Amino acid sequence: MSVTSFYPVITSQDVAAAASFYRETLGFEVTYESDWYVSMRLGAFELAILSHQHETIPPGHRALPKGVILNLEVDDVDAVHDRLTGEAGLEPVLTLRDEDFGQRHFIVLAPDDVLLDVIQPIPPSAEYADAYTQG
Repeated sequence: MSVTSFYPVITSQDVAAAASFYRETLGFEVTYESDWYVSMRLGAFELAILSHQHETIPPGHRALPKGVILNLEVDDVDAVHDRLTGEAGLEPVLTLRDEDFGQRHFIVLAPDDVLLDVIQPIPPSAEYADAYTQG
């Protein structure tokens, strides 16, 4: 199997608003846009937004996301935190903190109840260090 791409598609009740959030908040650039589907790219990373009622979704599966967390790994989580909670005005649902398992992070709410977890890797505590694979 030769894979050419692999990316999440988030269903949305308001495709334009969701796409606007990812464009304005994170800097995604649109690669395809219609009223029911928007494909975006941020560097090598892709994300798509699809109307939760679109006919390409099988009946019985046309729901909004529930329990979806998008991880955004950055090199300076404090700066991103200041930007998103300052100028962008987002309210964290999980405040900025260090985790023993090796993350400094915070979580904000994106459209359609998607959680955006902004993460900077940090050294894990001794308790978690052995869980990481080498390389």
